[in-house]
Amino acid sequence: MEPRTPVPPKIAAHRVVVLALAGLLPFELGIPHRIFGRAKDPAGQPLYEILTCGLSAGQVTTDADFAIHVEHGPELLATADTVVVPASYELGPVYERGTLPDELAVALAHIRSGTRLVSICTGGYVLAAAGYLDGHRATTHWAHADHFQSLFPRVLVDPDVLYTDDGDVLTSAGVAAGIDLCLHIVRRDHGAAVANDVARRTVVPPHRDGGQAQFIERPIPEPQRAGTTSARAWVLERLHEPIRLSDLARQEAMSVRTFTRRFREEAGVSPGEWIVGQRVERARWLLERTELPMEQVARETGFGTAQSLRKHVRAALGVSPTAYRRTFRAVGSSLSPSDGPSVAAESVH
Repeated sequence: MEPRTPVPPKIAAHRVVVLALAGLLPFELGIPHRIFGRAKDPAGQPLYEILTCGLSAGQVTTDADFAIHVEHGPELLATADTVVVPASYELGPVYERGTLPDELAVALAHIRSGTRLVSICTGGYVLAAAGYLDGHRATTHWAHADHFQSLFPRVLVDPDVLYTDDGDVLTSAGVAAGIDLCLHIVRRDHGAAVANDVARRTVVPPHRDGGQAQFIERPIPEPQRAGTTSARAWVLERLHEPIRLSDLARQEAMSVRTFTRRFREEAGVSPGEWIVGQRVERARWLLERTELPMEQVARETGFGTAQSLRKHVRAALGVSPTAYRRTFRAVGSSLSPSDGPSVAAESVH
C-alpha cells in the first residue's frame, strides 16, 4: 500500500469583526464584507472571514427606513484579528463629550491587545474615545475634523487625507474612503495583485493613495473647460519613458502653469506625485508577477536605476523591492511585462 501524500493544514482565514452600532449607515456597514469578502488566494479560498456583532445580538437601527438583525453580541470582538467600526449617527456622548457609554466601553474591553483597529468616517470617534488613537495620526470626514480634534487633542488629526495607516490603527474619511482603506489593507496584507482583483470585481479604482485630498473644489471640469484625463491616460501607456511636465500640458493644449493647477484640482495631488504613485503601482505588479531583475523593473517603471526604484518603493511601501517581492511573490504567476495590470486604465479618474 503506497503511503499517502500528507495534506498541508488549512490556514485559518484572518477574522474581521465589524461592530454595528445604533444609527449605522448601511452602505458603510457593507464595505468590509464586500471588499474583504472578495479577497481570495490562488486556489480561490477566502483570505478573510467577516462577521458582524452589535452591543447585543438582535436588532440594530440604521439611518435608513429599515433595521438590521445582528446574530452576535460583543463577545465576538475577543476573537477578532481586525475590528472595523463603521460610522453611526447615534453616537451620543461619544460625539458630544468624547466619552464612552458604559455598554460600549464594556464591549470594547473584549478586544485583545494587538488586534488591528480600523474606523470608517465617524467610527473614528469610538476608537478615539476609547483611547486607541492617542498619539496616532488619524482622520475622519472633513466636515467633522475640527470637532474631532477639539474633543480628542491627543490625536494627530489630518483632515486632508482619504485614510491613515499607523500600523495597527487605521482610519478613513467619509463613506467611499472606507473602500479605499479596506483595499489598502488587502494590498498591505496580500499584495497588489489580490487587491487589484478585488477592485476589478467590485468595479472601483484599484488604488487611491491615502494622502490624496478628501475635498477637491472642482473634481469634474466645468462645462466648456478642458480637463486632464487624456493626459493621465497618455502617461499610463508611457510609464517606462521619461515624462516631462511640458509633455503632459501639450496633451491638453494648456500652458504648464494652467495644466498643473487643473491637474491638482482634479486629482488632488501634483502631476509629479501622481506619476510616481503610478510607477510604484506598476513596480508592485512586476515584483509580484514576474521574475525580472531589479534593473529591468526599474527601466519598465520609468525609475531608471535599481537605486531609484529602491528609494521610491521604500518611501511608498516601507520596505525594499526585494523584501516586497519575497513577501508577495505569486508562485506560478509569471507573466510578460507587456501584459501589465489590466486595471491600470481604471485608475484614471
